[in-house]
Amino acid sequence: MAPETQSSSVLARIIQARRDAVAYRKRVLPEAVLRMGVTKADPVRDFAAALTRDAFNVIAELKKASPSRGVLRSDFDAATLAAQFERAGAAALSVLTEEEFFQGDLNYMRQAHKRVALPILRKDFIVDPWQVWESRATNADSFLLIVAALSQETLVELLTLGRELGMEPLVEVHTREELDRALEAGARIVGVNNRDLRTLDVRVETSFELIEAVPDGCIAVAESGLGWHAQLMHLRAAGFDAFLVGESLMTSADPSAALRALVSESA
Repeated sequence: MAPETQSSSVLARIIQARRDAVAYRKRVLPEAVLRMGVTKADPVRDFAAALTRDAFNVIAELKKASPSRGVLRSDFDAATLAAQFERAGAAALSVLTEEEFFQGDLNYMRQAHKRVALPILRKDFIVDPWQVWESRATNADSFLLIVAALSQETLVELLTLGRELGMEPLVEVHTREELDRALEAGARIVGVNNRDLRTLDVRVETSFELIEAVPDGCIAVAESGLGWHAQLMHLRAAGFDAFLVGESLMTSADPSAALRALVSESA
């Protein structure tokens, strides 16, 4: 069964809702308008370079809510959080822009971009080239591609378009089969998501199980279930270059202090 038709999964419900939303938005805002917007966008910030520093490279995520936990931060302010994370040592930012399940908004990415010099990943369910044009027109520096949500043909198409626009996507996998597909498509930044998007269950062991199959030439990112410096130390020793951290920061009383503790060598 194709990834797009697994109707029993959480991921499939989100993807269908996203397809419906994109279909409507494409009628309201034609791709030709987005292409014009891309010509006026700010230069792309180097997302890949930010993840390969000799440091604990945390992609700090701005996420107001999640399907599994509901609202994570009632006082969510994208610009303020972005500035705090930059000062606290984030290598890059990830901004949720999916509206229905995560209460995200493209405006959050715009606000963050204006406040910081960090590269910004658009975290969403990208299933159509129109969304890639939209991402660049909105000053995204990278965007997420979820292998489980895409056919191989579409994965390659979106990966290629991203590079044509100067953005190197983060290609997310959860299983060895998905990793093989990502590598076959030519992914250069591979994210191992410890959360199974079909059930929302989290196993940090997933990162350790898959890292040996990630080629040295790829940038490896561990995602989900991370909240302690010791975890990052073990994952870095195993071969990961960067770490995407969201909920543990969003639910902290002091997100910037939580990030400092994550990236500190003395933690």
